[in-house]
Amino acid sequence: MIPRVYPRVSDVTEALAEALDRSVSDTDGLTGHTVVAYWTELGSYTQDDEQETWTSAQWAQHLHDPLLDARHAASPQGNRRAIFHASVRLHPDDRDLSGAEWAEVAHRLARAAGIQKPGDKVGCHWVAVQGQPGRLDLIANLIRGDGTRQHQSPQLPRRLMEEARRIEAELGLISPRTSPDPQQAIQQARFAQRATRQTGTADSTAQLAALLRQLAAERTGPLSTVRGLVEQAAHRLDHLPGPDGPDGAHQLELIARRLYGIQQDLDTTAAGLLAVTPPDRARRTPHAMRADAAPASPGSGLAR
Repeated sequence: MIPRVYPRVSDVTEALAEALDRSVSDTDGLTGHTVVAYWTELGSYTQDDEQETWTSAQWAQHLHDPLLDARHAASPQGNRRAIFHASVRLHPDDRDLSGAEWAEVAHRLARAAGIQKPGDKVGCHWVAVQGQPGRLDLIANLIRGDGTRQHQSPQLPRRLMEEARRIEAELGLISPRTSPDPQQAIQQARFAQRATRQTGTADSTAQLAALLRQLAAERTGPLSTVRGLVEQAAHRLDHLPGPDGPDGAHQLELIARRLYGIQQDLDTTAAGLLAVTPPDRARRTPHAMRADAAPASPGSGLAR
């Protein structure tokens, strides 16, 4: 589970459109399958006769309302960019989470981000949407119901990362590599190459398949190590001020996904090589095959 914090903006429709991967509209109703969690005081904020299913435009208006009620609220730096947006995405091999699990993830991340506090009746308006496969987006207005601005910890990225690690452990999700050892992976690849050179032609195909699988190995392969380093670089870039950091982080995340695709392609190729290699031929050494092919010595097979 990889958290990402986006630069704050003043227009909530921008963040919501990014989360849904489509334009905000006043005709598309967002059901409970998409909106998995929201501000706990929403029930007391709305009228009893209001429709239960809101459109994306209505959610955007709800999130934007505190900015209208507190027109002069600004950050200590004097800007009015009060829309907070963070997302998490699962590992490609993770299982599908249920709606209840996505809701739990959303509430825990909202508490880690400081936008939801137990018993806070005038807190931030926020919503969590699951609009794209394997991804959850958390959007909040940092202008509180009392007109003040919600303070967030300067250690926000670290807190989100730590909470993500705890969620992974409790829900049995795959955790990205946190301390890759590139030297060990390179040594393993070199060992596999030497083993391939030293074997005869009879089992070279099987050895090549083993090499490809070592290259593609999720925990020890060099490609996995490189992918882990790229993901770490994306996290660090995402924390830099200004738009260049998050943009660069997004590009690195795309590179990490392509590396994962290469790992899968290598593993598929290795499986194909093994499928066309005769099992008995792959297991026997050239020396053993030469011995089988040699003519029997005079008197062999005769009773003594």
